[in-house]
Amino acid sequence: MSTHEHHDHDHDHHDHDHNSPPQPDDKVHSYYQILGTAVKELLIEKGVVAADEVRRMIERRDSITPANGAKVVARAWTDPAFKARLLKDANAAVQEFGIDMPTTHLVAVENTENLHNVVVCTLCSCYPRDLLGLPPSWYKSKAYRARVVSEPRAVLEEFGTSLSDNVEVRVHDSTADMRYLVVPRRPAGTEGMSQDALASIITRDTMIGVAVVEPLQN
Repeated sequence: MSTHEHHDHDHDHHDHDHNSPPQPDDKVHSYYQILGTAVKELLIEKGVVAADEVRRMIERRDSITPANGAKVVARAWTDPAFKARLLKDANAAVQEFGIDMPTTHLVAVENTENLHNVVVCTLCSCYPRDLLGLPPSWYKSKAYRARVVSEPRAVLEEFGTSLSDNVEVRVHDSTADMRYLVVPRRPAGTEGMSQDALASIITRDTMIGVAVVEPLQN
């Protein structure tokens, strides 16, 4: 069974490469990139922000990796009280790691034996960058954004994720003010591992929901 959760809000739009010919998938992004660049230059010209401030913010954003999200998930795997806080109020829970997301409502969704969650942004590429870093190119593609809603099991199969028929697939549609973090299932054989060791096996794709954390090899 597949459930598509869609929220009607305006989406934010992120930069695309203007060195390549515009593709149909990029038209709306190109408009907002031009608009964003114009606003940035105007703010710098008026002295509201300095060019160096903008550069530092871009560098900080680009330096974020999925390691932040992996640490959060590993803590949830090993600390039931923290997992309960994360599922109830994800914004407050990630603040315990020094991750502040004041303009975004973060929702953590847990994969279980009978439920598998996967995340998409059907209109552009809204994504929890403070936790996962930059979104992969396939996440922004028109094919993924359309197909994961209409045929999620087929898309998951293409990522190598096969689910039994009794597992419900639930698709969550991100928006400009709502982002999702998937808490994947903890694989068997990891009971004695430390949080740091667990974090090392949690990948970006498992926190988007297109993959599962693989069991350890004996």
